[in-house]
Amino acid sequence: MKKKLPGAEILLECLLEQNADVIFGYPGGQVLPIYDALYKYRDKIKHYLVSHEQGAAHMADGFARSTGRVGVCIATSGPGATNLVTGIATAYMDSVPMVAITGNVPLPSLGKDSFQEVDITGITMPVTKHNYIVKNTEDLADIVRQAFYIAREGRPGPVLIDIPRDVTTQFCDYEYKQPKKPVRKTDRLNDSMLSTAAEYVTGAKKPFLYCGGGVIAAEASEELMAFVNKIDAPLCVSAMGIGGFPATDSRCTGLIGMHGSGASNTLVSECDLLVAVGARFSDRVLNNLNRFAKQAKILHMDVDPAEIGKNIEVHHSVLGDLKSTLAELTKIFPQQSHSEWINHSVELKKRFPLKYENTGGELHPQDVVCGVAVMFAKHRGDILITTEVGQHQMWACQYMPIEKPRTFMTSGGLGTMGFGLGAAIGAAAGNPGKSVINIAGDGCFRMNCIELATAVEYGLPIIEVVVNNHVLGMVRQWQTLFFNGNYSHTNLHGKKTDFIKLAEAFGAAAYNVTDKKQLYAALQEAYALKKPAVINCEVGMDDKVLPMVPLGKGVDQFITEC
Repeated sequence: MKKKLPGAEILLECLLEQNADVIFGYPGGQVLPIYDALYKYRDKIKHYLVSHEQGAAHMADGFARSTGRVGVCIATSGPGATNLVTGIATAYMDSVPMVAITGNVPLPSLGKDSFQEVDITGITMPVTKHNYIVKNTEDLADIVRQAFYIAREGRPGPVLIDIPRDVTTQFCDYEYKQPKKPVRKTDRLNDSMLSTAAEYVTGAKKPFLYCGGGVIAAEASEELMAFVNKIDAPLCVSAMGIGGFPATDSRCTGLIGMHGSGASNTLVSECDLLVAVGARFSDRVLNNLNRFAKQAKILHMDVDPAEIGKNIEVHHSVLGDLKSTLAELTKIFPQQSHSEWINHSVELKKRFPLKYENTGGELHPQDVVCGVAVMFAKHRGDILITTEVGQHQMWACQYMPIEKPRTFMTSGGLGTMGFGLGAAIGAAAGNPGKSVINIAGDGCFRMNCIELATAVEYGLPIIEVVVNNHVLGMVRQWQTLFFNGNYSHTNLHGKKTDFIKLAEAFGAAAYNVTDKKQLYAALQEAYALKKPAVINCEVGMDDKVLPMVPLGKGVDQFITEC
């Protein structure tokens, strides 16, 4: 049944159509009509008032990654809109479904350098799947519906809708429409593609799988497990692929690439068939392209044809939704057996174990991550993990025993410092009853610690674990190895911020730990509180993330000590 509504209410009705009843935002002049409508819809739509618009984008991102639903954020025009850009770009690089809504000046004021006017569609064009500026209220409902469909279909990603203020105040007819469900993209998938892929699989004696975030985006973890069982091969993951296959499975060799495991980087250099599943061959995986898997045939499965051959030449590709692709391919080749190759991968894991200096009473960064790993395993199913970006992120990728998709969230492609706390808030909002632990460095924590106010305001069960080495750790590691120890502006000793007092000022619980015993006690107590807490972990500044592939070297030339 049609009803006449202002644009702002049409927007909210369309959000409800799309099951988008949680949004993150910050009000401002050009979105006041939308916020007035939100007041009327406060019993239907949960709005989280953030401390900074960048936080809103990261929260929408974390909500989407942890739930599989589209995350929604909103900001006003000008600086409000531009503050979303980093979060939008983060979602774009990691293929996260998001709809960002921005206000803009009224239509007659566009293009006149009006107060807080900015061409946000032009700014975000390179980092969105699509974007819109709505110039007629009559078009608003269909644009919102299209935006949600585009954000979810095929390879997911962010979509931006820019709405001038007068579009939100004008009235027009609105009629409910059932949301259009994305159809799994299999239009390019055909029997010839699959049969050729099956020939590659059955002809291989040493197959190795490289799995990325596409597995999680396609909800294809079960199909991947069936494929792995059928092909009988070891498997590695990218940072975005963590959780797509159980890290505790004996066939999983962990991370690949610059900080990949010795086993993963050796196997990719020895295999005769590399099967890439929903992965994009990023530079942090390839390192030296001329040395990457040169002895292997490469079979690439992906939903996005733009990824095929973009970074590395492949021998064959299968284009289509991975859930469908893996299921169909698994059906058409006979059971394979590669026991000798599997045993070799197990031996490599023993030869190149993850290890670090663990003497005396000093607390090491790896101790902190391993402590979180123990907590995560103990309360499996009740805890989600997010990370910031840097050394602590790589240690988390290496040591966390992630078994299921959407339980580990990190900024992989853009590498956004400040991502983790916002993502943790979004994940907590999308998963009531679950706690979220954000593993952070002190440099990252400084960037968006203001969102502690948001976590406290809404009483969210978030534990911020700060690996505090008083330096910008990853940059310092590179300065040590490649810049003659010239620690230019990476020491944070002069910044005397007391993280305990800061956390308490925001209203969060706070703990300072200097040894493992204190760490375990603080984690347990913070988890039991079910409210925001900060655990400041004082660690040394010179621990290195190892293994590491030095600049310009191939993945097979990794170092395990330095």
